[in-house]
Amino acid sequence: MPIPQNAPTIDRRLLRDDVYRRLRDAIADGTFAPGEQLRDVDLAAWLGVSRTPVREALLRLAEAGLVSAQPGRSTTVTSLSESAVRDARDVVAAMHQLAVRESVGNLTEADLDTMRQANRRFREAITAGDIEAALTADDELHAVPVTAASNQALATVLDQFTPVLRRAEVLRFSSVSGSASADRHDDLIQALADGDADRAAQIAAGTWSTLGPR
Repeated sequence: MPIPQNAPTIDRRLLRDDVYRRLRDAIADGTFAPGEQLRDVDLAAWLGVSRTPVREALLRLAEAGLVSAQPGRSTTVTSLSESAVRDARDVVAAMHQLAVRESVGNLTEADLDTMRQANRRFREAITAGDIEAALTADDELHAVPVTAASNQALATVLDQFTPVLRRAEVLRFSSVSGSASADRHDDLIQALADGDADRAAQIAAGTWSTLGPR
């Protein structure tokens, strides 16, 4: 497995999640291509960590269907089928729809301001063509109602299936439709600020259900 030379810096306070996100994003952006073998010792050397968080991350990625891991054998990056992406998309859309419904009444003005600031960063990143920054800002924005909903089952489902859609998100944010996502975010934030659960749920579901399988 060829190892990239630009090794990222890992935040030790959030080591486990950082390793997972780095590997997930490397699969989504094509750094690790479908069919490529992933060896925990090589990945640990690349990230500058021990093999334990790498192994944990690979298990989570296997649960999401991004890698195929066989005990005692190789771990490889999977080629996701269009049906797998559509299935994940529908589940994620439904979970975000539920999240915004349950968050209405729990969101504070500070929460809404966090979403507004995240969307400003998102819009700036899209304009600059910085897809990684756009993905980070998008994650931060959608995490606010998910957290406010205080539904652990919902959060667990999203954690499992959202990574399957990463490639589709990269394609959307790399295209002219990326700026439209910022406008949808504005509409979502306004609906939440108005306490309009039905409108917010409709926008949230549409945001995710329109992600293409390719």
